[in-house]
Amino acid sequence: MNTIKFKNQSTKIVAHRGLSGIETENTNAAFVAAGNRSYYGIETDIHRTADGKFVVCHDDDLKRIAGVNLPVESTNLAELQSIVLFDKEGTKGREDLRVSVLENYTSICKKYEKHCVLELKSDFTDEEISAIIDIIKSFDYLESVTFISFIYSNITKIRKILPTQSVQFLFSKFDDEIIAKLIADRIDVDVHYKALTKEIIDLLHANGLKVNCWTVDDKEVAEELSAWGVDYITSNILE
Repeated sequence: MNTIKFKNQSTKIVAHRGLSGIETENTNAAFVAAGNRSYYGIETDIHRTADGKFVVCHDDDLKRIAGVNLPVESTNLAELQSIVLFDKEGTKGREDLRVSVLENYTSICKKYEKHCVLELKSDFTDEEISAIIDIIKSFDYLESVTFISFIYSNITKIRKILPTQSVQFLFSKFDDEIIAKLIADRIDVDVHYKALTKEIIDLLHANGLKVNCWTVDDKEVAEELSAWGVDYITSNILE
């Protein structure tokens, strides 16, 4: 099994939750699989745990990825990591497939020289945002990180500490208010691909904003978006 190639103009491709079309999402295996390919960046999601650690997981619990109804934010890291996750065949035959942590993700991205696209899933406090930044700083990799979130306050907290840091606001649909706010705050875009048109991309570029889109797994759609000039495409399988 391998990735699906498409004709790319100059768009940077981001592996969604690692190379999740081939390996179990958000695992070290998925990050290494993306690291060994041509991706510009690797996207992942982090939550806080009950004992204040930052784990890599998209959902609020492990039900979908492990068949265990274990809430991420009210469980300690050790208990979360005691659970083996499903592999791509839906079985639990691989002991290496376990919940990862921010430190693993950052170190793998650095080893393979991939840009970190880090989604902040929890509604983090100022102190937690500072702790996340400090972890990444400990790897000397902050310049290679873009922070993204559906929670606007997470983005503004990052910018309060790091005024020039690359950040993107996640959302599904455009309206005039969102566009005006992003332009005023100098915050880049990470939007569902179906919301995009060439005209919107041109407008955002004219106002100095970069455009990322999620989640594109159709090569013809990716080729059209790339031709329109989108800056980033986030995909599970396209390369």
